[in-house]
Amino acid sequence: MRLGEYFKSAFLGRWNLLALFGATGFAALSGYPEVFLPLVAAGEILYVGMLGAHPRFQTAVDSQAAAATRGDGQQSSNQALQQILAALPRPLLVRYERLQIRCLELRKIAGDLKRTRGDGTDLPLDNLQLEGLDKLLWIFIRLLFTHHSLGQFLQRTDPARMEDEIQQVEARLKGLSNQADSPHVQKMRRTLEDHLETSKGRLENYKKAEANQELVALEIDRLENKISTLAELAVNRQEPDFIAGQVDQVAGSMLEMEKTMTELEFATGLPTLETDVPEILQRNDSRRLKSTR
Repeated sequence: MRLGEYFKSAFLGRWNLLALFGATGFAALSGYPEVFLPLVAAGEILYVGMLGAHPRFQTAVDSQAAAATRGDGQQSSNQALQQILAALPRPLLVRYERLQIRCLELRKIAGDLKRTRGDGTDLPLDNLQLEGLDKLLWIFIRLLFTHHSLGQFLQRTDPARMEDEIQQVEARLKGLSNQADSPHVQKMRRTLEDHLETSKGRLENYKKAEANQELVALEIDRLENKISTLAELAVNRQEPDFIAGQVDQVAGSMLEMEKTMTELEFATGLPTLETDVPEILQRNDSRRLKSTR
């Protein structure tokens, strides 16, 4: 944060403003404002300068700014989560919630183990592991939404029609080659060439979406298995650092898939989410569908 922002925070502090207004009022009513007002201004400058430059004050200001940023990010990610949950069809929603509930049940097992031991030792599925599993569940539900959106895109698109359109445009371009190269023919050729390029791009986009849907389906199965394994491992192994490392490893392996999801924004409508991971397990308020009860 820039130094000027620390000075601004020091000046806008509630107690500073209260003292400043009080001192200014006293100076104005004293009968000697020309004497006291400069003293008030000098004192204010000295106070703001010293406080704004103090390392502990700067740390406090940075902490408040970071907390505000995290709060905005958390709100944004929670809104995105609710948007996805509302858009998913029931079968995919059931699949997600079953995995979420499985993690919550394993969390309960870990809690029971902790109460049984009663030695205060940190056990798996504490906050560190929950944050990691939240991250993986967040990736998982976005993969489900991406797969669903790609399916809808493919259903709305007719590749056979696009191929026919390409053939028709190519035939018209071939017919123009037999005509005199007049300005009118040149304009028509440029228009048809642009049309042809656009149609080929659409067909290529379709084929890419079709291949990516298959890839996303495989990644969903893989990540679902990984999350279940890690949740079970978190109960059986008394090593939070090890579990956190495993979570990071799995999340790192998804980086390429994250890039693919970003490229598929045209189909999903889901923007790149540079936000905090929403609290999924930590809230412990999983919505249980009737079919999973």
